[in-house]
Amino acid sequence: MHAVASFHLAIFSTSRSLTSPAGWDHPALIERPLLRLFGGPGTGVLRLLKDQHLSHDKSTGHVKKRIVLHFPGFEPLDAVKHQARYKRSAVKTARLQDFDVQVGQVESEGPGRYFDVDSQGADWQTASRVYIFDHDEIVRRLNGRGTLHRMVAGYLSALRVVWEGGAFGYFRHAWRFGLFFLFPFLLVAIGVAGSVLIGTAPYWLALESSLVLSAIVAYLVFFKLFLPWSERWHTLHLFSDWELAVAVARLEKPYLKQWVEDSLASVRAALNEPADEYVISSHSMGSSIATQVIGALVEREPGLFAGKRIVFVTLGGAILQCALLRSAEVLRARVGAIARVKDIFWFDVQCLTDAINFYRCQVVALAGHGDAPQPPIVFIRLKHMLSPERYGRIKRDFLRVHRQYVLDADVRAPFDFTMMTAGPLPAASFANAA
Repeated sequence: MHAVASFHLAIFSTSRSLTSPAGWDHPALIERPLLRLFGGPGTGVLRLLKDQHLSHDKSTGHVKKRIVLHFPGFEPLDAVKHQARYKRSAVKTARLQDFDVQVGQVESEGPGRYFDVDSQGADWQTASRVYIFDHDEIVRRLNGRGTLHRMVAGYLSALRVVWEGGAFGYFRHAWRFGLFFLFPFLLVAIGVAGSVLIGTAPYWLALESSLVLSAIVAYLVFFKLFLPWSERWHTLHLFSDWELAVAVARLEKPYLKQWVEDSLASVRAALNEPADEYVISSHSMGSSIATQVIGALVEREPGLFAGKRIVFVTLGGAILQCALLRSAEVLRARVGAIARVKDIFWFDVQCLTDAINFYRCQVVALAGHGDAPQPPIVFIRLKHMLSPERYGRIKRDFLRVHRQYVLDADVRAPFDFTMMTAGPLPAASFANAA
């Protein structure tokens, strides 16, 4: 087990220097005198961004009303738990950035669930309505099955990923993501092999002891010792994650097709609400799911987006987790469709220390649309956003590091999820955070 732990650390603790790009090939970057616009007390939120450029068409002044459509990653959290986490982060961010924030309770409107966020500084006030498109029911269904069922389904999904060229694509474009793919299956395979050796020891060692007794010992070692120990790295949870990844790529499972159809009505209603801007944020697996939903609307109702300021932000985006599979033809087509909508400004937030993203990869080009506008990439460094103590606690937990995109920072940083979704600056301005 010590060897397995060392293998895990080697995969997810890579340390290298980070070089930010010189700029992005995106038009309409307009410098704004932010401090002059929002001077006086309560301007901590703006001080760090005083030299930042606002992008995407007619960004003038601060945002007074914002609609946020958030697609979270593969986590066992419903809308209420996502709201609670958002509130904790927002309160800490408001204290750090010197403004006031109020986060309301989760409300329901048809199939949609949302909560309101009211933020106020000395010279600005912003109201945001945050819709949560969680897939908690799907996560609970996948994780709620028997252990053997989950293991078999997970390995079958892994074989599909390999057969459809996904694994080759991972190692070709983002080798650490390839190791992330291998890790849970390799770890459990080691456990199974060890248990088989224990169970068959009387046979190949020519011992007198009973095979039945050794089989019982092998069972206890695997299910009562090895699997509980391995859950510190969320192994069976990752088995389910890969099962859903294949389902999102193929878009054949009835439960997923129904979830997408149900979400379309909520997205349509949210985009019809009056607002200064509309932010579609997605994290991890949520980026692939958001692409299926938003892409379907682009195909069916392109006029829905016309004349609106819409920002699509993929956080630790793992769209290529699904899009690199050969069967993901619909998903790849929708990636290109979204990229070509002139009223949608898309940018991708990536982090070197996060193994679960396709670092430095242009998702639109790799999805087969090299001629489409490419989302600018925003590189962040967790070491520069968190205190040394907090960073030290989380840096070896790869799923915890991966969640940091949507959590609060310890210092004023150019990128902050709360500020992007509840602050006064247009969300597109964070595409120039470096």
